[in-house]
Amino acid sequence: MPAPHALLLVDDDAAFRKVYGGLLREAGYEVVEAADRPSARAAFEARAFPLVLLDLMLPPDGSVSAGLEGLGALLSARPGTKVIVVSGAGDTRHTLEAVRLGAYDFLTKPVDPDVLLVVVQRALARVTLERQVEALRTSLARAGGDTSLVGQSAPFLAAVSLAERVAPSDLPVLITGENGTGKELLARTVHLKSRRHAGPFVPINCGALPESLLESALFGHVKGSFTGATKDHRGLFAEADGGTLFLDELGDMTPSLQVKVLRALETGDILSVGADLPVKVDVRLISATHRDLGRMQQEGAFREDLYWRVKGVEIRLPPLRERASDLPLLAKHFLNQCAHLCPDGRARLLSDAAAEALAAHAWPGNLRELRHEMQRATVLAGERREIQPEDLSFTGSERPRASAPGATTLARKVEALERREIEEALKRCGGNRTHTAEALGLSRQGLLKKLERFGLT
Repeated sequence: MPAPHALLLVDDDAAFRKVYGGLLREAGYEVVEAADRPSARAAFEARAFPLVLLDLMLPPDGSVSAGLEGLGALLSARPGTKVIVVSGAGDTRHTLEAVRLGAYDFLTKPVDPDVLLVVVQRALARVTLERQVEALRTSLARAGGDTSLVGQSAPFLAAVSLAERVAPSDLPVLITGENGTGKELLARTVHLKSRRHAGPFVPINCGALPESLLESALFGHVKGSFTGATKDHRGLFAEADGGTLFLDELGDMTPSLQVKVLRALETGDILSVGADLPVKVDVRLISATHRDLGRMQQEGAFREDLYWRVKGVEIRLPPLRERASDLPLLAKHFLNQCAHLCPDGRARLLSDAAAEALAAHAWPGNLRELRHEMQRATVLAGERREIQPEDLSFTGSERPRASAPGATTLARKVEALERREIEEALKRCGGNRTHTAEALGLSRQGLLKKLERFGLT
């Protein structure tokens, strides 16, 4: 059972402290009491309270101005603390000044007990959310990539620019791209740049769970609703209330569950498994997939109404092979993050030969593969200042090798087959590149690159 929140109740009225302190303790909070300004200051300096309930008119002088001054000093010392001013001096002037100084709320005596409990609960929920945001920033930095996106290539900058423009709105966002291109990092960036940045960011991989478990994870369940449901469980829609829900690999969701997700998005009502009444939630949806949802909905594998509901603004993240100019920047970025793995604590550098090997590699695993390679190479380099090709798992194997005259390598056979398929598709589509790209399952930009590589422009 989690430890209760510790609150500091500061009031010179012993009867008030007894009644409302008891009320808060019955609600499950730990309450520390102080009767004057010096004892409150001592308690506050000795312990970090997430919430303080403060009377402005305190001994030794009992003046409101001194109370406001103390409020300002308290908030300056611990900006993350929420202060609810509870005072008999509740005129408009004092209220506005307390709020201007940073008070979370202002309640005038006599205080309705139910109102007090609601305000306390909301203030502590805000503290929790702000801590989650800070933890998110820290976890992103430790996971490799912090909250920034690295790159300068045109397709990458176009994707980031679109994300920044759509972030302040509440429009749903669909992020598409191959596995390992950084879709969740972009989703977190959209969240952090949105008006919901102080709310939770709740991710789930829809392809990682079977349908029954995914439904319970999303919508929650009540005790006894199925075998093993020994207690009530809040779903991720509820956890994301006021924030962002990130559905990764949305294309892996079964059609029957798509219906329930669509209803939740359209009505804002979620019904836990085994529950009788729905609960209202307010979430912004960001989805991601490596699949072609447009083709899936045409083939009946993905609901058309849900497709248009989640599509909102579609952002395509390019694969690493389409970001050749970003490769040196990204490699350096990941090497800097791996500096703690080096004996001397200094980030390793790429030798010219290693840089050439990176440029020759196809990077099927995209950013995830590059991060792994830089971690591996850093460790294998040991005391050496520069990373060499032998430190890479593919060891420069992608470089073209000399072959006997007239010999046809497997790579050349594959290229010839690919070229022939593209030529035939172009003929079938009357030279229309957009239709050709769709027929081959490529993006238009990907087709253009292949046309240029094969000299078919």
